[in-house]
Amino acid sequence: MTETEGDWFGEDAATFGDRLAGAREASGLTQKTLASRLGVKASVIEGWENDLKEPRANRLQMLSGMLGVSLSWLLTGEGEGPDAPEEGAEISSDLLDLLAEMRLLRSQIAQSGKKLGQLEKRLRTAIKEQQ
Repeated sequence: MTETEGDWFGEDAATFGDRLAGAREASGLTQKTLASRLGVKASVIEGWENDLKEPRANRLQMLSGMLGVSLSWLLTGEGEGPDAPEEGAEISSDLLDLLAEMRLLRSQIAQSGKKLGQLEKRLRTAIKEQQ
C-alpha cells in the first residue's frame, strides 16, 4: 500500500463505510447489486456505508471476497484494497484543508464518544449506589 492509499483509506482518514463504498465503486457494483449478491436489502448496504450499522463477521468475509479486498483492509485500511485516486490528480489546498479539518473533527468525535461512555458508566454506578 502506498502512502497515498493510506491517506485516502487509512484508519485515520476513512471509516469502514468509506472503505466499503470505495471498494464497491472500484468493483463497478451498485448498492442494490451488492445487496442482491449478499442476500440483504440495499438499505443494509447503505447503512454500512454510512457507518450506521456494522456487518456481522460472516458478511464481512463475504464482502471482502466479492469486492476483491482483504478483510483487514476493510476493517483498518491496511492490506490489499483498491487503488486510491490517481496520484497525478492535483488536489487543491482548499480540499486538503477540508480533509485535515474533517480528520480533526473525526478524532474529536471519537474522543467525545469515549468520554460519553465513561460518563454513562459513572451515572449507572451512581444510580445503583443510591438505590
